Amino acid sequence: MNEAITYITGGESHGPAMTTIIRGLPAGFTLNVEQLNYQLWRRQQGYGRGGRMKIEKDRVAVLSGLRNSMTLGSPLTLMVQNNDFRNWQKKMDPVEADVSEKVRVPRPGHADYPGIVKYGFDDIRNVLERASARETVARILPGAVCRQFLEALNIRLYSHVVQLGDIRVPRIGIEEETLRLADASDLRCIDKVVGEEMRKEIETAQKEGDSVGGVFQVLVYGLPVGLGSYVHWDDKLSSRIAAEIMGIQAVKGIAFGIGFDGACLRGSQYHDAFDVSDKRVRRRSNHAGGLEGGMSNGEPLVFDAVMKPIPTLMKPLESFDIGTLEPVDAHKERTDSCALPAASVVAENVIARPILNALIARFGGDRWEDLKQGIAEHD
Repeated sequence: MNEAITYITGGESHGPAMTTIIRGLPAGFTLNVEQLNYQLWRRQQGYGRGGRMKIEKDRVAVLSGLRNSMTLGSPLTLMVQNNDFRNWQKKMDPVEADVSEKVRVPRPGHADYPGIVKYGFDDIRNVLERASARETVARILPGAVCRQFLEALNIRLYSHVVQLGDIRVPRIGIEEETLRLADASDLRCIDKVVGEEMRKEIETAQKEGDSVGGVFQVLVYGLPVGLGSYVHWDDKLSSRIAAEIMGIQAVKGIAFGIGFDGACLRGSQYHDAFDVSDKRVRRRSNHAGGLEGGMSNGEPLVFDAVMKPIPTLMKPLESFDIGTLEPVDAHKERTDSCALPAASVVAENVIARPILNALIARFGGDRWEDLKQGIAEHD
């Protein structure tokens, strides 16, 4: 699929900064930089986060692609400084770092071991600095930019935590208005009672030097019918969204609509029957999660994603020294005990880019005004 909007991120967790370069944005759109900072702030929230969140005050600097806040059609370059770099400059200076002290014990569940084998490193820090979820600072930004285009078209994005460990939120009666409650919860849980149970589960894991994962849900309202394609596998909107979500650190799976629960149903129970009234086509259910044949079908886009427990543990698992192969406990780094609420915010933002790309592919436009006009003519 030839995507109109692409991006690349750069930066190490404790390096000088995280950077993003975005190409292909429609020209003539007024971008609100403070809204980008707001999405960065949302990513830093959540009960169970580690000490790094007290150090970083993530704010974006725009280096290219805007003039008087308007997109120019040229690459948009964004940078977020890492405040913690001043504490790590001796080890992480890009030019003159002290590399005499090496990290030699891989952590189970991390990129540590396959990363050093792939690139031939004898210092795991060369891997863990880039594999770190700190990279989502840079990844959230293209989504946060594209999100503003979508919101200007009245396309609304939400996320909330539906399961932490084995504690679940009831899935009955979740409406768009209810989803706004997630931002008022540091667990992004729309049920206060269940949220308190989740908090206790995180506290128990913290006391035990352990971590906890779970499931978050993302919903998108206001999509027109026919975004994506059934013609080619890589043009399917489901394929593009799944790729974005599976690229988030620690995410191990995605399920659209009712997902794996659909395996228990007959076809007559699963598929979403049409309901046509007043010349308006709707569905009697949304088991498919707003997607059929890889295309949006007019119902809300809905998917769940599972995040594994954070693999850096204060009570580390068994590992080995990569030089001697002697068994030792795994390396420890500063870590979160739960980053599930933050992951849901990242997911909510990163899917804005494939959705905006699908809109551009269908309605066209190197210019924002052309895109708006194309969508208006379709309506």
